Amino acid sequence: MFYVIFLFLIAQRVTELFIAKRNEEWMRNRGGVEHGNEHYPYIVGLHVLFLLSFFAEVKVFQRELSELWYVLVPILFLTQLMRYWAVISLGNYWNTKILIVPNDVVVSRGPYKFLKHPNYIVVAVEILLLPLLFHAYITALLFTILNAIMMTVRIPAEEQALQKHTNYQEVFSIKSKLLPRR
Repeated sequence: MFYVIFLFLIAQRVTELFIAKRNEEWMRNRGGVEHGNEHYPYIVGLHVLFLLSFFAEVKVFQRELSELWYVLVPILFLTQLMRYWAVISLGNYWNTKILIVPNDVVVSRGPYKFLKHPNYIVVAVEILLLPLLFHAYITALLFTILNAIMMTVRIPAEEQALQKHTNYQEVFSIKSKLLPRR
């Protein structure tokens, strides 16, 4: 079971990198400007180290599937639905980098109708629950903390870039950063 989930994660992340690269080219061709590139390598490093830590902790300590798998798997499945809903809603604007096309209108459909940063919520849930699915408590705790720290840099950088170049403030002024509010 672990290998199936882990290989799915790897395939998903590699696919996302291809999508992001294609979307980056599309956005740059439309005048897209990158922001937050100074912290981007740390985000990449965090995600790579998370996967390595997750794999190592499960294999080295011979962790088994949690007895609570029947609770955790449905939650993780729902996070995947949210992830794809966010990616599809953003279309060509979805990216792993902060790329903004000046004077474009901010996407406010799909989960973005309710949340400012649904994809970051998905990542936070994954970083916590995937390791817990296999009793990898060190990875769950360490990377949940590191991800929270990283989001204190990433989210403000993204919001500042969107406010500078788009109608972001007008569209999202009544929504909380992470939790639904209407």
